[in-house]
Amino acid sequence: MAKPAVVVVGADKGGVGKTTVSRTLLDYFSANNVPTRAFDTESPRGTLKRFHPDITEIVDMTTTADQMKIFDTLNAVSPSVTVIDVRAGLLSPALASLRDIGFLDAAKAGQITFAVFHILGPSIASLEEIAETAGFMTGAKYFLVKNFINDTQFFQWDQATYNSYFHRIKDATELTIPKLNEMAYEQVEVSSVPFLKFVANKGIHDEAANYSFVLRGYVRHWLANVWSEFDRIRLTDIVGSKPAARSSEK
Repeated sequence: MAKPAVVVVGADKGGVGKTTVSRTLLDYFSANNVPTRAFDTESPRGTLKRFHPDITEIVDMTTTADQMKIFDTLNAVSPSVTVIDVRAGLLSPALASLRDIGFLDAAKAGQITFAVFHILGPSIASLEEIAETAGFMTGAKYFLVKNFINDTQFFQWDQATYNSYFHRIKDATELTIPKLNEMAYEQVEVSSVPFLKFVANKGIHDEAANYSFVLRGYVRHWLANVWSEFDRIRLTDIVGSKPAARSSEK
């Protein structure tokens, strides 16, 4: 049995687009034929589940019972990768819980593959989250994600400040998620389908749809750029899946 892999996507600051990144990860794993399940911690109504209902379960990660649903089943289910979309404000407490239950020790011992996608916002408060999470990253693959959900500049005007936070975690890797055309993003939101299905002009149950050719093109181009970042960090290798021919609904 393949070693289980857990990918946590989160931020203590809200409004930085973490669920968008989770959605691109689920599409990426699907296209690369990596069996994946997801947990949406935005209880009781989750955004991630709206787009990926078949593989996503809504949980309250602050409760022991729901923590058991996630972590007691890592070796008991067929999907090799578990993606956890952590709601705003819960990243640091969630990592503390993983420490308390021994998960971080298991990751450090090589029993579990653990990756954290930390979505940054354009503020000092968001950068300070890096310092707060640094103590939990031993044994983890740590990715600092700059998500350009708007015209954010991410401290290009003060690179020294940014670097002073970025270098607090050894071996942290920076990822960039480009901005998606706003009208295209809004149309995907309205359609409530994964990005891949939108590009393929399909509804949630694979029925034919009638999405704009132009907007589909914007999403296709953007998604390819996001996936190139995931390819660059060899994400399928990190989660322990052998590279396979990428399937596509494009």
